[in-house]
Amino acid sequence: MIALLLALGSSLAYGCADFLGGLGARKAHVLRTVMVAAPASLAVELLLWPVLGASFSPAAVGWGAASGVASAAAFALLYKTLAIGPMNVLSPVTALVSAALPVAVGLLEGEHPGPAGLLGLPLALVAVVLVSAGHSAGSSRPSRTALLLAFGAGAAIALQLISLHQAPSDSGVAPLVIGRAVSSAVTLTAAGLLHRRLGPEKPAYALSATAGVLDSLANLLFLLASRSGDLTVVAVITALYPAGTVLLARNVLAERIHKGQLVGLGTAAVAVSLLALT
Repeated sequence: MIALLLALGSSLAYGCADFLGGLGARKAHVLRTVMVAAPASLAVELLLWPVLGASFSPAAVGWGAASGVASAAAFALLYKTLAIGPMNVLSPVTALVSAALPVAVGLLEGEHPGPAGLLGLPLALVAVVLVSAGHSAGSSRPSRTALLLAFGAGAAIALQLISLHQAPSDSGVAPLVIGRAVSSAVTLTAAGLLHRRLGPEKPAYALSATAGVLDSLANLLFLLASRSGDLTVVAVITALYPAGTVLLARNVLAERIHKGQLVGLGTAAVAVSLLALT
C-alpha cells in the first residue's frame, strides 16, 4: 500500500510537471525551458541529500548517470512533444510507451503479481490507451512528427525509470543527484552548442523552474516506491500521470476530452483499486 501511494504521488507530480513544461516550451525553444527546469530539479535533490542521505557507490553512480542521460533526452523530447500538441493525446501515448518497458523488465526479473494484479495491470494499460484515443470532432489530430516524438519521449522515460530501479536500494538519493547533475550538464552543453538556433525568446522562468521541481519530486517518489514494491505495479501506476495532464489541459487550455477518455479515467480508478489488493 505504501508503494501504491508513493506511485500515485509520483504520477500526479509527473502530470503537473509535464503540463507546465509543455506550456513553457510553447513560449521559447525547448532547450531554454530545459536549461531552467533541469538545474531547478538538481537544486531540490541537493537539498534532499542531507535529509535522506546518499551513498555514492560505483553502481549508484553508474545507474544514476544512465538515468541522467535518459532524463535529458526525455526532458527535451517530452516538452517538444507537448509544445506541438495536442497535449490530451500525445501525453498519454508517451505514458503508454513509458509503462510497457518497465513492466516487461519487472516480469523478466521474476516479479509475479497476484490475481488482482494480473487483472489490474492490463486494465491500467487499457486505461492509458483509452485516455490517449479520445478525439472529438473539434480536436486536432497529432502530426506524424509529434507521434514519433511522443514514442521517443516514452522510451527515454522508461530507460530513466529502469535505471533508477536498478540502483542499489541503500544508495539514498545518490542516483537522483548524479542523474540530475548529468542531465543538467548534457542540457547546458547542448544549449551552448546550439545557442544560435535557440531564438531570442526568453524562457518562462517560473513555469520551467516549477516543472523541474515537480519532476524532481516525481523521481523521488518513484524511487521510493520502486524500492518498496514491484516495478511492474509501480511503473504502470506512475504511467497514469496523463490523467493530470489531460485534466489541466482541459481546464486551462480548453482542450476537449472525449467520452472515451472519461471512460479511461474511470478504468484507471478501477485498475488502481485492484493493484491495491495485490
